[in-house]
Amino acid sequence: MADDPRISLLIVDDHPVVRDGLRGMFESAPGFAVLGEAADGVEAVSLAADLDPDVVLMDLRMPGGNGVDAIAELARRGARAKVLVLTTYDTDSDTLPAIEAGATGYLLKDAPRDELFTAVRAAAEGRTVLSPAVASRLVSAVRAPAAESLSAREREVLGLVAKGTSNREIARVLFISEATVKTHLTHMYAKLGVKDRAAAVATAYDRGILG
Repeated sequence: MADDPRISLLIVDDHPVVRDGLRGMFESAPGFAVLGEAADGVEAVSLAADLDPDVVLMDLRMPGGNGVDAIAELARRGARAKVLVLTTYDTDSDTLPAIEAGATGYLLKDAPRDELFTAVRAAAEGRTVLSPAVASRLVSAVRAPAAESLSAREREVLGLVAKGTSNREIARVLFISEATVKTHLTHMYAKLGVKDRAAAVATAYDRGILG
């Protein structure tokens, strides 16, 4: 494929209909060559090693091996391919880990075909491509870094709160006073931008602070 001017692709999605649709779309457009398809992240890593595509179109949530783990493994192996995430999800818990793992771009599946073609070309050149919704989320995350900077003790308290533990019980488990527990909770609420225990737990799960 070294002398082929076309951009070579590996399509990764657990839905055969989606893979077929993407293959048909790219094979009918000039300048692209689809080398193969994978149904999960593990297969994607293996095929990327065998086929050496320019760009991997990667879904994120797949049984049998998710996209973020595959992106991280491709980066660890020093794969030449650029990864362009193509998914239905744009929540913080999906977007940020994918970008941090090494994805070159992140688009939603409802993107127009011309936008997708442009994104693949840009990814092949190593340029970052983000859908507007994802870009705004990343900007917000950068502007509010405190939301991710809970101390180790605050994370301990939050983990116990998530289990429904009372302040008195948290104090007993961590060998601290109830007043100290309340202080930790106040600091956590401020960092997470929430007002109560339930919202703190929900926000922490959404942002990946609680696994």
